Amino acid sequence: MKRAPEGALLPMDQRALIAVDLGAESCRVSLLQWITGAPVVTLVHRFANAPRESDGLRWDLGMIEAGLDEGLRRCASIATEGVRSIAVDGWAVDYVRIGVDGRALADPFCYRDERTVEAERSLHRKISPEQLRELTGIQLLRINTLYQLFADSLAGLPEGEQWLNLPEYILSRWGGARVSEYTNATHTQLTEIYRQHWSREIFQAAQLDLASAPKIVPPGTVVGRLQGPLAELSALRDAALIAPACHDTASAIAGIPATGNDWAYISSGTWSLVGTLVEQPHNGEAARADNFTNLGAVGDQICFHKNVNGMWLIRQCVEQWAAEGTEWTVQDLVAAAEKLPKPDALLDVDEPDLLLQGHMPRRINAQRAKHGLAPLDEGAANAPAFASLIFHSLAARYARVLDRVALHSGKRLKRLFVVGGASRNEFLNRLTQEATGLEVFRGSPESSTVGNFAVQLAVLDGNRDVNSGVYGEHVSRWAGLLVAALGRASTAR
Repeated sequence: MKRAPEGALLPMDQRALIAVDLGAESCRVSLLQWITGAPVVTLVHRFANAPRESDGLRWDLGMIEAGLDEGLRRCASIATEGVRSIAVDGWAVDYVRIGVDGRALADPFCYRDERTVEAERSLHRKISPEQLRELTGIQLLRINTLYQLFADSLAGLPEGEQWLNLPEYILSRWGGARVSEYTNATHTQLTEIYRQHWSREIFQAAQLDLASAPKIVPPGTVVGRLQGPLAELSALRDAALIAPACHDTASAIAGIPATGNDWAYISSGTWSLVGTLVEQPHNGEAARADNFTNLGAVGDQICFHKNVNGMWLIRQCVEQWAAEGTEWTVQDLVAAAEKLPKPDALLDVDEPDLLLQGHMPRRINAQRAKHGLAPLDEGAANAPAFASLIFHSLAARYARVLDRVALHSGKRLKRLFVVGGASRNEFLNRLTQEATGLEVFRGSPESSTVGNFAVQLAVLDGNRDVNSGVYGEHVSRWAGLLVAALGRASTAR
């Protein structure tokens, strides 16, 4: 391993790397190159993504595949030094059913499709929610892969040869082995909490074919080499295919350059995932009562966190005002809200009604009315007041959840890293610092891409014991180098 003049790490092989990040709103293809001894990350291709109604709410798989192929072609035209590896992360739970030829049998369902409502009720008559939680250690959500697969069974859909979660499917399509990467596998609600393998008991209860489930592999596994027409491009000819932390949240946490045992994280976007890394799952009665989840992380660790409503509240308000003829940007709302005094009371941001779509200002006022508070003017001119209320309420909720994180994990927290798109909201960062008493650091808005690259670098430079804590430390060092190069790490003030 080489070192740059300023002491930064450099890989021995300085060919480029490609990170693919699949998002429910957009998909991104990024290129990492080494230029004059420093890493340079370029967003090469980004395209919109959204589910569509087609015999249920489904993803347009052909469009996603075409967009990613185009991204790789563009990377190949830029990276004349050649591409060393390609890795894919993305949102969890959704999957592609494939035939014996490895091709998709149909466009995959979106997790928001309502077919899982009945599937959840029906499955719980076969295996109780309490038993599922005890076996898996993760929060029960009807969007989880388990309920979707069971919905397939109820609908009489053919089993197919196998099913693969979306990031792993893309890797398979490009020539990789058919696998389920550990961080993504844990989110299916089909794995055992203390052992990294599928739960036979759950498969039997749901009458699912265990043989159709792919082999579970750890993050950082090299699953093959690029094959097919793309491999004929000179820059891509020898590119390795790597399963990073395929769950984008696990990649985002891997993109935090922190060591020690005194820090927590918020992966902040539509949802806010508030938690910390732990060595062993916490699935006792208190953690279950607080609805914390235990999901796989890099370096044989656990992402122990809780889902909190996030920027969904603001975005829904913005969409409502736009429908009424007034456009607000989130940036403008943040600036305007910061000038206002503290609100007269706070919201319960996790009230079920606030998780629903549409008419968000009205929903917020309905909650205020239940508590005997005067309604806010719902017109667009009063948007800053709604934004101020939402940001103060989110910060207070983060503080309460982080108190429980500390209690369950036994940690004395001092630092809080905020990653994801909403990490740019310095007003919310400051409110969070004041509410929690923790020192808040703003990580990369593209932390999933940083984590994706960091996992690739750690494994390519000889750190092959991907289940060890030492491997996790190597990932963190590479993440630190990348975040520093991007200039995205700063302390909230």
